[in-house]
Amino acid sequence: MEYISQIPVFGGFISTAIAFVLVLGAVVFVHEYGHYIVARWCGIHAEKFSLGFGPVIWSRTDKRGMQWQLAAIPLGGYVKFLGDRGAASETDRDAIDEMSEADRARSFPSARLIFRALTVAAGPFANFILAIVIFSGLVLFQGVSTEKAIIGTVFQMPEPSYDLESGDEIFAIEGQAVNKFSDVVEFTLAMDPPGDVELLVLRDGTQLLVTAPYLLIPGVYGVDPLSAASLAGLRAGDLVVAADGKSIKTLGELQKIVANSGDIEINLQVWRDGSYLELPITPVLREFPDGDGGFTERVMIGVYGAFAFLPITETPTPWSAAYIGMRQTYYYIESSLNGIKHMFLGNLSPTNLQGPVGIATISKETVNQGVVRFISFIAAISTGIGVLNLFPIPMLDGGYLMFYLFEAVRGRPPAQKTIQAFMSIGLAMVLLLMVFVTYNDLIRL
Repeated sequence: MEYISQIPVFGGFISTAIAFVLVLGAVVFVHEYGHYIVARWCGIHAEKFSLGFGPVIWSRTDKRGMQWQLAAIPLGGYVKFLGDRGAASETDRDAIDEMSEADRARSFPSARLIFRALTVAAGPFANFILAIVIFSGLVLFQGVSTEKAIIGTVFQMPEPSYDLESGDEIFAIEGQAVNKFSDVVEFTLAMDPPGDVELLVLRDGTQLLVTAPYLLIPGVYGVDPLSAASLAGLRAGDLVVAADGKSIKTLGELQKIVANSGDIEINLQVWRDGSYLELPITPVLREFPDGDGGFTERVMIGVYGAFAFLPITETPTPWSAAYIGMRQTYYYIESSLNGIKHMFLGNLSPTNLQGPVGIATISKETVNQGVVRFISFIAAISTGIGVLNLFPIPMLDGGYLMFYLFEAVRGRPPAQKTIQAFMSIGLAMVLLLMVFVTYNDLIRL
C-alpha cells in the first residue's frame, strides 16, 4: 500500500484513510460481532448489524431477518436488537407493548438479566480475544528466541563487516565458556568500556575465532509512529554511525548524545542499504514508563535499539503461543489502565491520548513499516477499545453493566428517567472526550 502514498496531494490522505478504515473496521466488526453472536446464543434477535454510522452504502438481509450494512462514517458500529429504539440500545416500550408474545420473548429488554449482561460484555471480550489470536499468530509466524548459543540473525553493518554468520554456535566469549545465549548477553553488557569481543564459534564443523561487535549497537530495530525518528525518516534496519558530529559504536553513546541535546536539532549520520545518509532530527521530551509502574520524562527520538546478533528462533507449540498471546494482551490492558490512572493522578499528561486523527496517522505509518507492525497495531487498538468500553460510563458497555448490577442487587432496573439522565451525561462525556482527543491530534500534527 506504500505506493498509494506517492500519489501527489491525495496520496497521503488516501493511504491514511485506507489504513484507518482497515484498523478500525476490523476492531469494530469483532466488537459488534461479539455482541451479536452471544445474543444469538442467548435467544435474542438482532435486527441490524451496522459497520459505521450515517448514510448506508451497502446492505443485505439474511435468512434470519437481520440487516447487515456498511455506512459512510467509519467511526464505530452497532447492533440493533429487537426491542431497541435505535443504535444506543434505548428500550422502545411502545414497540414492545405491540409485539406478539413470541417476539417479546426474543427481544433484548425481555431477555433474562444474565443474558443481557453476557451480550453486553461480549463486545469488549471479543476485542481481547482478537488481540490474543493476533499476538499468538504472530508468535507462531515469527517464532521465539531460544536459549541456545547459536546465532540466528545478524544486523547488517557497513564494510568491513564482522565475520559473523547465521548458524554459528558460540562456545566461548573472550576465553570464557558459554552455555547459553544469555551468557553472551550478560558478558557483553557488563563490559567496561564496551567494545569488540572475540568469540569462539563452531561453523560447518570447524572451530573459529571471530570478532564480534558490542551487542547493543546503535542500530534501529523499530521506529515509534509520530516520533522524532519517524518525522526525520529513520527506518528499521538503519545503523547510526555518528551523532552530533561524533562517531558512535554503541546504543549508549547515542542515548547520551540525545539526552544532552535537549530540544536542539542534531545531525545523524546513518548507514542504510550500503549508503550513508545525513538526517537532521530534533529530540523531544516525552513521558516514559519508569519500570516501577510510574512515568518519568526523558528526551527521546523514538527508536527501538537493535542487537548486533540474535539467537536462533523456533516455532513454539500452539498452547505456548496462546500463553504468550494472552500475556501480551494482559500487558496492554495493564499498561492502558496504568496510564489512565496516572492521568487522573496528574503524573501523565492527557495529551498522550490518541483520537481518530492520531489513530489514522499511526495506522498509515505502521502499514509503511510492514505487515507485522500493522497487524500488531490492530491487536493493540483492539485491546484499548476493549478496555475503554468496560469503563462504567453510560453509553459505553461498562455503563450498561452497571445498570444491570443495580438491577441484580435491587431486583428491578433503575427508573427510565434515571437511565435517560445518566445516558445524557454519558453522551456528553463521550462527545467531550472525542473533541479533546481530536484537538490533541491536530495540535500534534
